[in-house]
Amino acid sequence: MTSWVGRTAAEIAAAVREKRVTPREVVAEHLDRIGKLDGRLGAFRVVRAEAALAEADEVGSRDDLGELPLAGVPVAVKDNLSVRGESNRVGTAATPDTPAEADHVVVARLRAAGAVVVGLTNVPELCVFGTTEGVHGTSRNPWDTSRTAGGSSGGSATAVAAGLVPLALGNDGMGSLRIPAANCGLVTLKPGSGVVPAGISDGDWFGMSENGPLATTVEDARLLLSVIAGTEFVRRDAPATLDVAVSLRSPLAGVTVGAPYKNAVREAAGLLIKAGHQVRRADPPYPMSLGVTSLATWTAGTSVDAQGLDPRLLARRTRVHAAIGRRFVAGVRTGKARQALRDRLEPFFAEHDVLLLPALARRSPKAEAWHERGWLRNVLANTAYSPLTPPWNLTGWPAMSVPLGTLPSGAPTAVQLVARPGSETVLLEVAEELERRQPWQRTAPVD
Repeated sequence: MTSWVGRTAAEIAAAVREKRVTPREVVAEHLDRIGKLDGRLGAFRVVRAEAALAEADEVGSRDDLGELPLAGVPVAVKDNLSVRGESNRVGTAATPDTPAEADHVVVARLRAAGAVVVGLTNVPELCVFGTTEGVHGTSRNPWDTSRTAGGSSGGSATAVAAGLVPLALGNDGMGSLRIPAANCGLVTLKPGSGVVPAGISDGDWFGMSENGPLATTVEDARLLLSVIAGTEFVRRDAPATLDVAVSLRSPLAGVTVGAPYKNAVREAAGLLIKAGHQVRRADPPYPMSLGVTSLATWTAGTSVDAQGLDPRLLARRTRVHAAIGRRFVAGVRTGKARQALRDRLEPFFAEHDVLLLPALARRSPKAEAWHERGWLRNVLANTAYSPLTPPWNLTGWPAMSVPLGTLPSGAPTAVQLVARPGSETVLLEVAEELERRQPWQRTAPVD
């Protein structure tokens, strides 16, 4: 009997369209794997076993089955996006356990494309931090279960990396797709502003948060991104030779990048040189004020999201984060600091087509009860290991995380790719070049 666990979404959808397998068979096999493994991985807050099987049967009976790009593909959805009939808890006890009346627009697009939502994945409270733990569970890195998967799309990353689903939906406000993807050996793309409908929490963290895919291949990431964006990101027949800037520097003064992540960037640079691109060292002109701008925007976004919630039901780190952010909300709303950052970085991206840099500074923290620890300890831990993602939310420009290299433990490392607005296709092509020249192991050995 053919197993569909571990197959790509593209392979599954093609088999379903050609009626070599039914959506129910595919979904049932993935539900069985979830039942066996998720107790020790913590990917899901809720698994929709019966509902998913019923939806799989509906997909199998659709008249347009042969045209569905995600026909019968099991997907997981981050628990800050509405799924019809399920509560949307956002990682906290402070939200009501009330079923949503309608799907979020990107979830609706997934279902229209033939995907089956098998569950909602764990997130840190209000999706604030780069580790995923709290009252609803702890999401572990399937490559090293002593470590957090990252956050805030940690549960989604765990689900895909462990082969519980081939695809998952997450979002990224300060690195929340790229951080867990880099930890867990996945491909993701945070699209630029306006490419994919956002509608995340209350105001999308002032327009910084973007919905995006978590996948094991660039092809699958392209496929999911095309579905949720409502436009196809088509490969060009003759990709251009690109000017690629390579930077090993942390954007934040005093925060250093560890050797495994620097080595991954050097390795990727060598692969792109072999592919014929112009590759040279060049650091973006990050301003000294970047740390202040990042902290102000990060805390202010949480302050807005926490309005109307009972503070007694929030963890202390969240309450402090929101309280600090209240004083910054008015200033952040003006957008002046973010525009100043764009103005400063635009000349660099006028000279270079793509920026290649580390995805992380070091491996993720231990999978522990970070939600029970103090605010400063959380902020310092987050900043020390993930200082390289926030600038590209502040600018609103597209950025990818691509697996490349390994840590001494055997867990994956990753590089980050950034480009000017409208360059999602360019980033996908560069990622595909890296994938062709140095394929990665797609699923963690957790059986």
